[in-house]
Amino acid sequence: MGKRIVVDPITRIEGHLRIEVEVDENNTIQDAWSSITLWRGIEKILKGRDPRDAGLMVQRFCGVCTYSHYEASILACEDAFGVKAPPNARLVRNLIKAAQYITDHIMHFYHLHGLDWVDIVSALSADPRKAVELAKSYHENPYNCSETHYRAVQKRLTTFVESGRLGPFANAYWGNPSYKLPPEANLVVVSHYLDALNISKTGAQMMAIFGGKNPHPQSLVVGGVTCVMDALDSHRIGQYLYRLNEMKNFVETAYLPDVLMAAPLYKDEGLEGIGAGTKNYLCYGGFPLDDDWHQTLLPKGVVKAGDIANPMDIDEEKITEEVVHSWYKGAEARHPYNGETEPDYTGFDGNGNVKGDEKYTWGKAPRYDEMPCEVGPLARFIVGYAQGHTEIKALVDSTLEATGLPVTVLFSTLGRTAARALETKLVADRTAGWVTELVQNIKSGDTRTWTRCDVPESGEGRGLNEVPRGALGHWIRIENKVIENYQAIVPSTWNSSPRDKAGKRGPYEESLVGTKLANIDQPLELLRTIHSFDPCMACAVHIIDPRTDRVREFKVL
Repeated sequence: MGKRIVVDPITRIEGHLRIEVEVDENNTIQDAWSSITLWRGIEKILKGRDPRDAGLMVQRFCGVCTYSHYEASILACEDAFGVKAPPNARLVRNLIKAAQYITDHIMHFYHLHGLDWVDIVSALSADPRKAVELAKSYHENPYNCSETHYRAVQKRLTTFVESGRLGPFANAYWGNPSYKLPPEANLVVVSHYLDALNISKTGAQMMAIFGGKNPHPQSLVVGGVTCVMDALDSHRIGQYLYRLNEMKNFVETAYLPDVLMAAPLYKDEGLEGIGAGTKNYLCYGGFPLDDDWHQTLLPKGVVKAGDIANPMDIDEEKITEEVVHSWYKGAEARHPYNGETEPDYTGFDGNGNVKGDEKYTWGKAPRYDEMPCEVGPLARFIVGYAQGHTEIKALVDSTLEATGLPVTVLFSTLGRTAARALETKLVADRTAGWVTELVQNIKSGDTRTWTRCDVPESGEGRGLNEVPRGALGHWIRIENKVIENYQAIVPSTWNSSPRDKAGKRGPYEESLVGTKLANIDQPLELLRTIHSFDPCMACAVHIIDPRTDRVREFKVL
């Protein structure tokens, strides 16, 4: 047996995640276990409630992905009710979600994942003049680029360092040999890290224009949307477009150039396939372009074992969840309509390590046709590229040409990071078109935003959608006009999956095997790969006390 390394908790994510790996004498990871340490309970809370209330409640799965669950729940109810939202509602939902996508992806790269690639302390030794030259070699008019500005950024960083209070930059692995960017590149990206803090506010404002507020928007209902006055107000539409252009400018002049700047320096890791994982990819389709979801901007389909020559259609009946290695009761694989969420906590072994051959996580094990599948921006771009999606293929091919890398580089941590950046551009470029379509509908006299509907006596429905972190599915079963069963398989449940009954590792686990750590006491490479998935454990599992099977009670004085 090799040496065990435990990283608990993984920081710069949403929720609580423990990663445990076993390394050999060369510090190469031979095995890995992904363990989520808080439990999901909201499905049980929903039982017996009015289905129309579910959307507002499932937003509380998470404080980040609020809109994602809101919309998926509404779609599940509309499927169960047999109702279709009018075109204007579809467009408004696309606009809210587009704001979420752009904001979420920017925040992920700079504030959650960027420090895995960028050595903050190295930026202190950069030459600001050379940093300007470097930035201009990747874009003719880089975002917030000047020698004066870069010197000011260095001064702010120096103040942090000299004070001994590094704030968000503390306790990192500065100086680790796996950092490969030169000081000037580090300075450019750190500058954009700070800029992105302000940009994220702009994205939140975009969401609130049609969502009512952010987080936890409140303008969706079964059958449509309620933000009628905003959708009909030219000033509100103008406010949205103004902020969209600001976000697009940051994507074009900061985000994409920064990723392109890093790619050549980390290309060897991409070519070696570091962080590739299962190479099975699944997506449901997102951003409907018609009212029946026959066409979607983001693709739907499956690619198995990295075979981009043979993409497959999705068969929803092949989606199951297992709990053989999860802290739940039950042994058989179940389709979500028949899913159960009954806790069975058994803890860790006597040494505080996972019981790898037993139960070791609160995360379930979703499978498609008995395969562990990765979901997210990389999955969408792999499936889209395999299907010949015009825009996706053009984005991938132009990026590969600019970097001189082959398409196989996509199967890596580097590829996963690049796919998210390219997807941000894809969504941002399409968003103004949905605004135009909405305005044209209104000008033609179509101001409908809601279709009347009633709760059926019984029925079942599912809401399958693509959200920033990947394929999201909500399944609802109604009996006597109330919820009988409610299950959600979220992106991070797919990606953080434990082993299944056949012993197949989940995507997180498989992506770490074969990774070599430059310094066993600084598992930077491990964090880089895990962060590339953009984990959201709060979505994957929700809090409850396993000793009492009750949600915690708090007294506010």
